[in-house]
Amino acid sequence: MKKEIIVEAKTVEEAVANGAKELGATAEEVKYEVISEPKRGFLGIGSTDAVVKVKYIYSPLEAARKFAETLIEDLELDAEVTIHDDGDGEALLTVSGVDSSALIGHHGDTLDAFQYLVNLAANKKESDERKYTRITVDIENYREKREATLRQLARRMAAKVKKTGKSISLEPMSAYERRIIHSEIQLIEGVSTNSVGTESSRRVVLYPDGAEIPTEESVKAPSRERNERRGERRERRRGGRRNRSGGSGEKEERQQTRTPSIKRSDLPRHEPRKPVKAKDLDSYFEKLKEFSSTFDQ
Repeated sequence: MKKEIIVEAKTVEEAVANGAKELGATAEEVKYEVISEPKRGFLGIGSTDAVVKVKYIYSPLEAARKFAETLIEDLELDAEVTIHDDGDGEALLTVSGVDSSALIGHHGDTLDAFQYLVNLAANKKESDERKYTRITVDIENYREKREATLRQLARRMAAKVKKTGKSISLEPMSAYERRIIHSEIQLIEGVSTNSVGTESSRRVVLYPDGAEIPTEESVKAPSRERNERRGERRERRRGGRRNRSGGSGEKEERQQTRTPSIKRSDLPRHEPRKPVKAKDLDSYFEKLKEFSSTFDQ
C-alpha cells in the first residue's frame, strides 16, 4: 500500500523532506519523482519552486495496522489495535476495547472476513521484492477460546461415533476450524475424518476406522431419507386429525362459533430499528475500496 503527495519547495531536497514529514516518514524512507526543477529566474524575477511527487510505501505491518484503525474509526467502534511481528512472515494483530466484540460475529464469521481484508491491505504488492506476510487477527482472545471449544466438540463427537458405529457430519466450518477438528481427531484411535462439500458449505465428517470414506453424496442420502420419513409422519398426523374431527358439517359449525382471531396486520407495528454500525461483509469491502483509493493516486 502506498501514499503519494505532490510538494512544492525552493529546492528538491526541501520538497522531499517536507513531503516525508507530511507522510509520517523520514526522507530516507520515501521515494520521489521530480516533476519540475526549480528555476532561479533573472534577478529574482520569474523564479519557480521545485515540484516533487513524494511516495511512501507502507510495510505490510504498517498497512495492516493503518487499515484496521481506519476501518474501526469509520465504523465508529470504541476499540484499539496492536500488532506484533512474530517473524518468518507471520504477525498477530489484536483488537481490544468496549466495542471490539462487534467484529467477531457468529462463530467468528465477521472476524474471518475482517482478517481477510487486513491481509489484502497488508499484502498489496508494490514490487516483486516484497514478501507475503500472513497476519492473524484476534479479538479478546477469541481464537484460543474457539479452538478449545472445537477440540472439545471433536472429542465428544468421536466418542459418539465409537459408541454408535455411525458417521457424524458437523456444521460447515472455515478451513482454519476444519484443521483444528482434523488435528484433534488424529489423536483419537478408532475414528477418522474427511471434509466434504464445497466453499461455504464444506464440513468435516467423522467416521469409524475401516468404514467407507464419506463423500458428499453419502452424507446427503441419510438426510434425504430422514426428510422423507418426516414428511410421511406429518401426512399421517394430518390424516388422523381429519378423521377425529368428524364430518364437514360439524367442522363448519365449530368454525362459526369460534371466536374471531386477531390478525398480525391489525396489531400496531413497532418502528424498525435503524442500523447504526455497518457490520456485514459487503460494507467491509466497500470500506476497503474507499480506503485503498486514498492511497493510490
